[in-house]
Amino acid sequence: MSEAMARKAWWSQAVLIGAVVAVVMLPLGALGSRMGLWGFSTGFLFLGGAALLAVIGVVVALIGFFVLRKSGRGADRRPLVIGFVLCAAIVGLLGIQFNTARSVPGIHNISTDTADPPTFDVVVGLRGSNSNPLDYDAQTLAPLQQKAYPNVAPLDLPVAPDVAFDAALEVLSKLGLEIVNADRDSGRIEAVATTFWFGFKDDVVVRVRPSDAGSRVDVRSVSRVGVSDLGANAARISAILSALRG
Repeated sequence: MSEAMARKAWWSQAVLIGAVVAVVMLPLGALGSRMGLWGFSTGFLFLGGAALLAVIGVVVALIGFFVLRKSGRGADRRPLVIGFVLCAAIVGLLGIQFNTARSVPGIHNISTDTADPPTFDVVVGLRGSNSNPLDYDAQTLAPLQQKAYPNVAPLDLPVAPDVAFDAALEVLSKLGLEIVNADRDSGRIEAVATTFWFGFKDDVVVRVRPSDAGSRVDVRSVSRVGVSDLGANAARISAILSALRG
């Protein structure tokens, strides 16, 4: 192999190695945060590093394809192709997340009842001093929420409150939430949802009240950390309500 060919093989391998490192950094940062090995900020640094490596890998690979095409050399392009595909996949994945973040409002406190949101009890003592506040600023949040998630609204069920309460308790359990309080007298169920990646915790409360139809169910979901929830809380509430509708 000539010296020029050796140099080309070296940076081709470098693209592949960088891509593999980026692929490892993505789950490593998230799962390390979930397991408590480091904080969320460190986990996000892993994501940032993976994104930077992936972007560099895509650029270098594109340059490499151009150089190899111009030179007409018979160098092995497989490491370059594999590295490019991996880096492009990472850039695409993170790009989707970035686009999602841009498409939803920067809020993390979602309630079906914006005028009288369900309140938390037991969850208050679980959140920690560094968690987001639980106050619901209806003047600020309600317009943003209603514009972004118009389908998040109270659910009326033609059943007695006790029946609706039991149904809500079952739904939360089936969705994998940790039940921390089930107070039938007040019609309040509190639960905690933990995300697979990073282990972010969102607190959920379901309120069941009697209504003319039978029962009215309200759900509220609040993230403990972060500003934007990428639509996760609204999606969770929609899933709960959909399951209750049957």
